[in-house]
Amino acid sequence: MTPPTPVPALPVFDAAFRESLLALFRYRRDVRHFRPAPVPPGVLDALIETACLAPSVGLSEPWRFVSVEDPARRAAIRASFAACNAQALARQDSDRAARYARLKLAGLDQAPCQFALFAEPEPAQGGGLGRATMPQTPAYSAVMAVHTLWLAARAMGIGLGWVSILDPAAVTTALDVPAHWTFIGYFCLGYPETESDTPELEREGWEHRRGAAATRLHR
Repeated sequence: MTPPTPVPALPVFDAAFRESLLALFRYRRDVRHFRPAPVPPGVLDALIETACLAPSVGLSEPWRFVSVEDPARRAAIRASFAACNAQALARQDSDRAARYARLKLAGLDQAPCQFALFAEPEPAQGGGLGRATMPQTPAYSAVMAVHTLWLAARAMGIGLGWVSILDPAAVTTALDVPAHWTFIGYFCLGYPETESDTPELEREGWEHRRGAAATRLHR
């Protein structure tokens, strides 16, 4: 008779752990200013392994991480950001434009480690489960993966910045990836110049958090 497979003991997520987890959430900032210290070899690989623990529709794992190390490709991303950033600035009213101009919205000139994230919109893995009525779910899954990576990086004292002011077509071309992939974002990874539990945009007076009361509906 085959003995039963032992069930691993569940970790104890006690009050101290939950308090530390809450602190992790609070200090997970969108970092735009980085110290020049390099990210140790193997760290990004380990973070991507952790990201793969994220949930995905149909267990399809549709995320596609692209490490960007080539200077010419980085320069192409920087050029796309500069063009899109100028357009974004032009769309703001004069007061908000002045605030916007003071903000450094990308760590592209400082971050030692950079990568792009795409989603495979029709992954063979997963058998199509969960995508028939909501075809956007592969992209949602990819966002879950990078958020998992974000928290894991923060727990290591490493910051992440999401650069969203980019032209997806230009990024796809610059990185020479399949044209049908969905661009999710470009990310800067490194050690933060400063630490804070308050978003930079809030510290600069751009916006403030409204919390659960303003974002929850009862039906």
